[in-house]
Amino acid sequence: MKKILIANRGEIALRVMRSAKKMGIKTVAVYSEIDRNARHTRFADEAVILGPSPSSESYLQMEKIIQAARDTNADAIHPGYGFLSENSAFAKMVEENGITFIGPGTHAIEVMGSKLAAKEAVKEYNIPMVPGIEEAITDVELAKKIASEIGFPILIKASAGGGGKGMRVVENKEELPEQMERAISEAISAFGDGSVFIEKYVSSPRHIEIQVLADTHGNFVHLFERECSIQRRHQKVVEEAPSVVLTSKLREAMGDAAIKVAKSCNYIGAGTVEFLLDENNNFYFLEMNTRLQVEHPVSELITGIDLVEQQIKVAKGEKLSFTQNDLSITGHALELRIYAEDPLNNFLPNVGSLETYIRPKGEGIRLDDGYEQGQDIPIYYDPMIAKLITYGKTREEAIGLMLKAINDYQIEGVATTLPFGKFVCEHEAFTSGNFDTHFVKNYFSTEQLLANQKEEQEIAAVLATQLLLKEKKQLKAVKNENSIWKKSRI
Repeated sequence: MKKILIANRGEIALRVMRSAKKMGIKTVAVYSEIDRNARHTRFADEAVILGPSPSSESYLQMEKIIQAARDTNADAIHPGYGFLSENSAFAKMVEENGITFIGPGTHAIEVMGSKLAAKEAVKEYNIPMVPGIEEAITDVELAKKIASEIGFPILIKASAGGGGKGMRVVENKEELPEQMERAISEAISAFGDGSVFIEKYVSSPRHIEIQVLADTHGNFVHLFERECSIQRRHQKVVEEAPSVVLTSKLREAMGDAAIKVAKSCNYIGAGTVEFLLDENNNFYFLEMNTRLQVEHPVSELITGIDLVEQQIKVAKGEKLSFTQNDLSITGHALELRIYAEDPLNNFLPNVGSLETYIRPKGEGIRLDDGYEQGQDIPIYYDPMIAKLITYGKTREEAIGLMLKAINDYQIEGVATTLPFGKFVCEHEAFTSGNFDTHFVKNYFSTEQLLANQKEEQEIAAVLATQLLLKEKKQLKAVKNENSIWKKSRI
């Protein structure tokens, strides 16, 4: 494998390119018109334009990406995450054109791409699952009957997707018709598939996921867990590894379950198995993401394993060079997703120009980003600017480094999730480890964030005044009656 085309943009494209170049492999970038001068476009050895700025006319154009790979003689395509990364038709098209797809086979993508099909696949492995139905429904009366049997509250979920789309919590029978209609409509709009299913709503869960790796020689390992419970709109914002609540026994049980899920679909490469963990430490299979995760750096830091490098090696047909017994957890890692979103306005996108962009630096601080000062955040794509990751010997050290990095990270021109990250890292519920997926609902408010910011500004003003007075005192001229300036008539 001498050349890889990265079918993505921004920070993840750069992330993949760095590992590829470290391995002596040349890289090809693809880009839309608005990304002509983007960092990933300039960093690659070659770059091919796909089309206009909208992703539907560029990064989602399968034929154009395949043609770009053929024109540049690329041996393989890495899809990153998002866009076409979990599109089985694209993976199949890549293989049919004699190009290696750096990811799982089409079967695994198809099975795990449907929550219902995934549940069916893992059935024989006795993986714990949330009580619910295992078939798609649209009939409201049938839904009422099932919900009554399961018991409210229930969760309506789109079978074909994730990210909180097509998902509705229903507290009682009266709400069910309206919420069913909304979930189906949203699922059709987001995924082109309106099929939904019903399961028991776990009221106070933690979101725990297990990183797995598998090669083409039948070897499977897991790289332990990531805690992903700090979310807004069912989407992760803060992740860490390891989780503060998992015992070694529970970690082993969840790791074994994750490997069984991977085996159930003949998985190859890097993937993530997601679980819900209830207040009694019972875990339930949620879904499997058949790609590299946004939060993969925290797993890399606690294990010392470069996941992108492993993806490439597996795609080349190499055996994993380590076993489960070779892996262990060292230290603690934390990740904050930096979105161009306004926490004071319900986390709505706040795209614009990065008038000031100064990166944090220092030991234990890693920044995976795709922008630089003066660049615009396009309206066409996900508003994530960067992933800020810190690593320490302990969780407390990692949190301390994160707060330092947040303070040092200077971004002006757009609102970002940096203040929210600081709010989380300073909150007692987070520092104590006593939190779940309802952290934002239970603790976060714009009033509290504004109050915190006002307090910080007042402290800064007091410190500035004290510094000014100190400097004035030091600079005050010594009284001298014989001063040449007093004797001068000028």
